[in-house]
Order: sequence, then structure tokens, then C-alpha cells
Amino acid sequence: MAKLPIHGVHAPGLTLFLIFLQYPPLLLALSSSCTIQTKHFINCGSSNSVNYFTRDFVGDTSSDSVSFSEQNTSTQSSDQLSSVSAIYDTARIFRSPSSQYVLDRTGKGTHIVRLHFFPFGSSSNLSEALFNVSVKGLTLLSNFQVPSSTDSPVVEEFFLSISRARLVLRFSPQGSSFAFINALEVFLVPDGLAPYYAPNLRTTYRINVGGGEVTLANDSLWRSWDPDDDYIHVPNAAQNSSSYESALHYQDDLDKCLASELVYQTAKVMSVNFTNGQLYRNTTWSFKVSTNARHLVRAHFCDFVSPSLNTVYFNLYSYDNFSELIDPYGKKVFRQRLVPFHYDLLVKPGSSGLVKVSIGLLNTSMYQQAYLNGLEIMVIIGSKDSEDDNQNKHVSLMIGLVSGSIALLCIFGSAAIFGCKYRKPKRADMSVWTPSPAFRGGSKPTEQTSHGSVASNFHLGLTIPLAEIHFATNNFDGKLLIGSGGFGNVYRGTLRDGTKVAVKRSKPESEQGFSEFQTEITVLSKIRHRHLVSLIGYCAERSEMLLVYEFMEKGSLRDHLYNSDFPFLPWNQRLEICIGAARGLNYLHKGVAGGIIHRDIKSTNILLDENYVAKVADFGLSKLGPLDQSQTHVSTAVKGTFGYLDPEYFKTQQLTEKSDVYSFGVVLLEVLCARPSIDPSLPREQANLAEWGITFIKSGNIEQIVDPVLAGQINPNSLRKYGEVAEKCLQEEDKERPSMRDVLLDLEYALQLQQTTAGMDICEMSISEIFPR
Repeated sequence: MAKLPIHGVHAPGLTLFLIFLQYPPLLLALSSSCTIQTKHFINCGSSNSVNYFTRDFVGDTSSDSVSFSEQNTSTQSSDQLSSVSAIYDTARIFRSPSSQYVLDRTGKGTHIVRLHFFPFGSSSNLSEALFNVSVKGLTLLSNFQVPSSTDSPVVEEFFLSISRARLVLRFSPQGSSFAFINALEVFLVPDGLAPYYAPNLRTTYRINVGGGEVTLANDSLWRSWDPDDDYIHVPNAAQNSSSYESALHYQDDLDKCLASELVYQTAKVMSVNFTNGQLYRNTTWSFKVSTNARHLVRAHFCDFVSPSLNTVYFNLYSYDNFSELIDPYGKKVFRQRLVPFHYDLLVKPGSSGLVKVSIGLLNTSMYQQAYLNGLEIMVIIGSKDSEDDNQNKHVSLMIGLVSGSIALLCIFGSAAIFGCKYRKPKRADMSVWTPSPAFRGGSKPTEQTSHGSVASNFHLGLTIPLAEIHFATNNFDGKLLIGSGGFGNVYRGTLRDGTKVAVKRSKPESEQGFSEFQTEITVLSKIRHRHLVSLIGYCAERSEMLLVYEFMEKGSLRDHLYNSDFPFLPWNQRLEICIGAARGLNYLHKGVAGGIIHRDIKSTNILLDENYVAKVADFGLSKLGPLDQSQTHVSTAVKGTFGYLDPEYFKTQQLTEKSDVYSFGVVLLEVLCARPSIDPSLPREQANLAEWGITFIKSGNIEQIVDPVLAGQINPNSLRKYGEVAEKCLQEEDKERPSMRDVLLDLEYALQLQQTTAGMDICEMSISEIFPR
């Protein structure tokens, strides 16, 4: 039977009668239909239409949606091939280095793009073709050549995000060679089929675990699935199982597109009672892949194995140091068997060039079973501007904004959230990178990283299914919207166990995208402190990126300073809030191995719980160490919020802990003056709070800028000390600024002065009176 290799994945040929030997005939009419919108099937180098697995491939010379650049020809097979489809009897040949194949009316969104190649015998020796294929700057194939020894067509499959209503494929022959293509498929697929963080993918393997070959005719997206026999380490460690009797229970229409129904009706199952009494704790599959490239691994599951609900739990592993509990019954939507779901892992195999995936038994599982239905492996394609490249872009943008209207500088962050850990069955921590979690129906990745990466040590115990978040927020009800910021909107919600939460939901156009999402989880999984927010959970299913925190009852510090209906804060309470925030920042700088620089300290990122305890929030822009005596700064693109940015960091792009100190100094003035850091409605000399406030402090007139509602509340000694702290924080050069520990001590001193009856001179007090234990 002829097979079509899809870069390591074999798709079926034309012979269909074997299907009836493997699967019940009724299954050929699949109940799970996947709706396809715009679609193009092109027979290249021909004017004829050819039907191939229920699709009509239209000749490219007769299609009004196809055009191609000059210096192209067509060629036809010199003999009639009975083993392959007629779409492989012709080809379009390109000889120009800038040849283009243009397909109009493709629609915008994620598309599956398949390129078909078969070097048939003709006047042009197609097996000698050596070429590259690219689209919108992405290299799809590099130095590609189909060997003459192959007797089967080769199909290269891609998931591509297309932002315009046309697809332009560039064929670039290498040297004096040429390029060719036999057939082309392009069709729009539902959002979420490719994850948000990896929109451009190249398929390498597609495996039906525990079952036979699934052909194009049995997949709603015309995909083929190979048996897993060639990839499993110990065949005896698990047994093939199948269930065709009952209908599958899909959660939504997208799930109908994720895999063939036949994949979910077969599985490899392992248990304690099999194979000559020998007990295996796990079953492993290995795949040879490109070295040092990021790969998306999608594991498919469907529970027809367990005898009843809540009886089978097991682990999914990768590289022996990542594990995720598979719990098909965790949420209401899963309160039945035969529900397809999947987990995504993002892995980088390094120099080994191997991707390993395992399932393993749990000691605590009643029935001691584990299963896997399918696996897909796709390499992530595309390039990303380095941070160094982005530095110039950010700096240029900032300089332009600064020189323009101050009105453009008024940027406020998101109101938010935070708190305690979401309770799920205990899971092993992973030491590989997961930019988003692995969970049912979800999208979750892992990647090994070097020490100091902002993407290390994610904790999968924090993952929350999208269905739970929809329940908590009533499907993101607009009535529950409590704020918005650079990352996206923030919603109030309640989990099923009654926990009040705030959910930060990214928006596709957000300037703070996947990198910030990843950093936030990384930082919050490393730290625990009374004055730092605690993450309850996170989710990256479909195209969503969601962060879930304990609901902070009293909102942000800014909410209590100006332009809100919250009651104003008395001076003592403002000092205690500043002290709490300073404690949190001091812990970030000195209490965490390697140190963490927040990089976006502002009044909206200091949140208050029901007791007005301050917690520093929003770590999406944070920078992790190590910072030691030999490394005093980190060279990085300028990020933060105008009005709070350290001017030295802005000029040099050298980030230090003292950059946070400067930003905190601006917050201290906000607390004192009850006005924003940038107010474009004021005269130019008053618009910038830091510049305006410092002039009054230096001139000895600090009382003139105090919030009027505080009149008569502030002890003059406390006010004077507070002003000194703010002034030191706002020094132009970072070496002149204090550490956060010194700021903390000075603020505690200011509070002690405020509490001192009649403003007693501090010199007359003992140390124990100033800082009582």
C-alpha cells in the first residue's frame, strides 16, 4: 500500500479495503464532523480537476484563485502510475530565485497548508530539484529535495497563521537547480487547533496509539495517523485496546477537529495485571526529531478504560523530569466517560534529537491503569526578534513619545488580584519549561532552558481548566469586569469551592503577550511572601492565556488615592501600606536566589486585601537574576510605565534593582500628593509628579504638596523623614539611591515618628522604642 510521508508521518495511499479489516464499517461515516470554511485544493501544473479522497483538486491553470510568477513551466509524468493519485501525474516547475505561487481568497486565521511532492519520471529529473519554500518571511522548507529512490509521494504539512486574504508561497531554487510542486492544499481551520503561542507549525509525527493506520478517508481534516509500534520502547508494557460501541462526548466543536474519531476509540493501556506477571511502572515512546528545535507535543486521551468514574488517574511524563497528573474526572464537564481531551507540551530535545513521552501508574490509584490514545509532534517554525533588536525599537518609540505630547504618556496598568493556591491532586514539579499548562482540552508546552532563563521551573499544580474559569466568571460576563491593562481585562469570579478570584485574560492585540504570561508564572512559582501576590492558577487552553489570583477585596493602592469612590486612607495607613510594599520588594531583590527586578512598580500594581495589607502584583515584566558583585546590571530592552521609569535605565538600557527603587519613589509621592505620576491636564512644569514633587522637597516646602484630606494628620517629623526617603529614591543616578532595605528601614522610622506623641525627637528615644520587636 502506498504511503505519503508527512515529514516522518506516513499518510495512507489509495487502497481502502484494509480499513474494513481494522474498523467496523459503520465508522467510515464519521459522526464527528469538523466544519471547514474556505478551502483550496490545487492540482499543480495541470488544467484538469482530479478527485482525491473526497476533495476536488482543481487544475492551477484553470483556477481563478491561483497565479504564479514568470519562469515557470509544467511537466507531466512519462508513464501512467497506478499506485498513486492522478494529482501526482503533473507538476509546476520554478526556475527563478524569486518564484511565487499565489493563492487568493484564503481567508484570515489558522490554515492547514499541505505541499505534495512526487519525483515522477519526465523530461525534467524532479529528484534533482533542490530548493527552499517560504511564506511571509517564514522558511517552511530549507534545501529540500525528494530522493529519487522514493516510491511514494511526500507531503509536507504546516499550520500557518495567515493575516491577509491571500497566501504567497515563495519557491527559491538553490544554485542552478529548480523547484517543483505537484499539489497544494490550503484550508482554514477553527481557532485553537494550533495554540496561540505557536501559530506556525510543521507536522513531523501523527500517531494512533494502540490502533492501526488511520487513513485520510477517516479523518475530517484528511490527516493520516500511523500505528505506534515502531516508537514504543517496551511493547509488553502496555496492550492495545479499543471501544467502538458508544458515541464520543465532545466538549465543543473544536474538539471534533483535534483528531480522528478512530484515534479516540483505540488506546494503549497499561495496568498491574498483565504480561507474565511482570510489572511496569511506565510506558515510553521515542521519536527522532530535529535537534535543538522547539516542538509541540500533543497527547490525546479518551477514557473508555475505567470501569467507572473517578477510578483511573495516572501521570504523563516527558524527559523523566516533567510530570502531569491526568485526571479525566476533575470538573463537571468531564463527569462521564468517552470525553476526548488533550494535553500540549512544548519541548526542546537539545542535542539528543529525541522526544520522549511516557505514561505512568500511580501508587495511589485504585485500579492502577494508564492509557494513551494518540500523539502528535510538530516543530515550531518562525523567527523572533531578539531582545537586543527590540531594544532599539522600544527606545525609539519611547523617545518619540517623550518628545511628543505628554498626553500620550498617561498609561495606567491593570487593576488586579491575587492569592492562594488552587487545590488539585498533588503533582510533581517540572524542571523543563512549560509556557502554558497541560490540561484537558488545553494547550501546554515544556522546554528545557539554561540556568537563569525567565522560563524555568513552572509548577503544573497551578493549572486550571478553561471550563472552570468559564464557570467562575460566567463566561467572562461584562458585569464582572473590574479592570483592564496592557495584558488584558480583569474579571471577578468565584470558583466552585467558593474561592473568590480575579482572572486576568489576555487579549490578542496585547502588547504584553506570551513572554509576560510566562514570566508571571515563573516568578510567582518561585516566591512566597506576605507582601507579594500568590497565584492560584493559570490556563492556556485554546487561544486563551489566563492568570487566576485571589480576589483582592480593597483593589489597588491607586483606587484609594484619587479618582475613585473608595474612602481615602489616613496617613498612618498609607505609611503601613508603603512599608508592606517595601518589604515585598526587598524580598524580591534580596530574598530570592539570584534576585528579581520587578520593572513595573506603580500604584496600580500594589494591591490591598480585606485588611488593607499591601501586596506587590503583576510580574509580567520582571527580570530574574543572577545579579552579583561582578554583574551589577542586566542589559535589556526598556520596559515599564511612563512616569515611573528610571531615567538612567531609560538612557542606558541597563536595568538594576535601583530601577525599582526609583519607581517606588514615584509611588511614595503619589501616596503623599494623591495625584497621578503623569497628569497631562496640568501645566508642563507640573505634569510630571517626580520632577514637580522633588522641587518642593528640596526647597523645604513639602507640606504644600500634601493631599488636602491629610491636613493636620501628619507629624512634621514623619513628613520630613518621608520626604527625605522619596528624594533619595528619585536620584538621577542609581548609585545615589538607597537599597530597598534602607528604604524599608527609613519608612518604618517615619511611621515610628508619626506614632511618637507630640513629635518627640528621635535622638531621645532608644533603639527598642524606635523599632519594637
